[in-house]
Amino acid sequence: MIGSLRGVLAARSPDAELVVEVSGIGYRVQATPRTAAAAGEPGSEVFVHVSHIVREDAQTLYGFATLDERRTFEALIGARGVGPTMALSILAVHHPDALRRCVAEDDVDMLCLVPGVGPKTAVRMLVELKSRLDLPEAEAPPGTDPDPAAAVPGPSDDARGDVRAALDGLGYGADEIRRVLADLPAGDDAGSLLREALRRLAGITA
Repeated sequence: MIGSLRGVLAARSPDAELVVEVSGIGYRVQATPRTAAAAGEPGSEVFVHVSHIVREDAQTLYGFATLDERRTFEALIGARGVGPTMALSILAVHHPDALRRCVAEDDVDMLCLVPGVGPKTAVRMLVELKSRLDLPEAEAPPGTDPDPAAAVPGPSDDARGDVRAALDGLGYGADEIRRVLADLPAGDDAGSLLREALRRLAGITA
C-alpha cells in the first residue's frame, strides 16, 4: 500500500487531481482544493500523504498536505454511507480542526454546508464520527459549576418531547418516532436520548 509520494508535480487539473511523477512514473492523486493549491505549480517538488484505496474495479490514491488530513479522511470513510468522494467534499469545506469542533458541538448546520449533506445525513454522521475522531474536550461555560452533581436535571417528559420534535424535523414518520421513543431508556439529557434514538433508527449498535 502506498502511504506517501515525493516527486515532481507533473500536472494539476481544475478538479484538484494531481499527477506526481516519481522515478519516471506518474501517479494520479485525487486531492482537496487546499492540498492541490499547496502542491505549487507544475515542475515543483511535491510531497503528499496518501490513502491508497483498493477496490475490485480500481485502485485510487487520495493525497493530503498533512497527516492529520489523511487520518481524518480515513476516519470519515469508515462512517456508514461516507465514501471517498463525500469525505473529500467534507475536507474541502472543513479543515480537520473545524470538523472536530463541529462534531463535538453537534453542529448540524455546519456539516450541512457540505454539498450533498442534508440534515438527516448530517445527524447520522455526527453520531458515528463521535467515536471515530479525536474530539476536543468540551469546556464548561464561564460561571458554571463543573461538578456534575450540581446540575439540576430537567423532567424526562420534556427531554423526550425535545427528541420527538427533533426527529420530526429530520423527516422521520410518526410511527418510527413512536416506536423508538417507546424503547428509549429513562433519561433527562435530550442530546443523549436523541443520539440513542438515531442509533436505533439507523440500526447502529451503541
